[in-house]
Amino acid sequence: MQTRIAIVDDHTLFRSGLASLLAEFDEIEVVFQATNGLELQEKIKTHPEVQLVLMDINMPQMDGYASTKWLKQNFPGIHVLALSMFDEEKEIIGMLKAGAGGYMVKESKPSDLLLAIKTMIEKGFFINDLVSGRLLVSLKQEVPKPAFTDRELSFLQFCSTELTYKEIASLMNVSPRTVDNYREALFAKLNIKSRTGLVVYGIKHGLIVI
Repeated sequence: MQTRIAIVDDHTLFRSGLASLLAEFDEIEVVFQATNGLELQEKIKTHPEVQLVLMDINMPQMDGYASTKWLKQNFPGIHVLALSMFDEEKEIIGMLKAGAGGYMVKESKPSDLLLAIKTMIEKGFFINDLVSGRLLVSLKQEVPKPAFTDRELSFLQFCSTELTYKEIASLMNVSPRTVDNYREALFAKLNIKSRTGLVVYGIKHGLIVI
């Protein structure tokens, strides 16, 4: 059975090229393309059969953040896979908070993108190797959550902002070294290796207020 997708990206060559590449996979049907969120709004109304949207982040008129929020509010059953030029934590976290279920770097191989799409349809989320296997397992099934201190939870909430670790330390009235300890403690408890991974975990488990 084919997965019906839409591609939203303001770069015509990239968008059309991606559509052509994906068309080579029997499992994928590209239903429509759009240049930004406004065009997406118009086209999705006549194509509610779309299951997943490949969403660019930086677009004119209506960017990926606003487009994703609108889509999840109006078509909550449609998955959003963010497309990023770089592995930038700020962009990735912003898209996850907006409602995206995962992200891919635009330089990814077509086969990797196909895997991401299949994973999104099957599980509702896709995360790359910035986040470890234990998180994937914990999202897939109910497992006991580790115990967190109040300070660790406060730090986790701050991680979803654009604040630097130094700025977080200042707001929490602790030293930068103490903030490093919070981060390393969470990394160890969750077997996660990045700030993005912590935010993904926090959002999926309701520990981060969006």
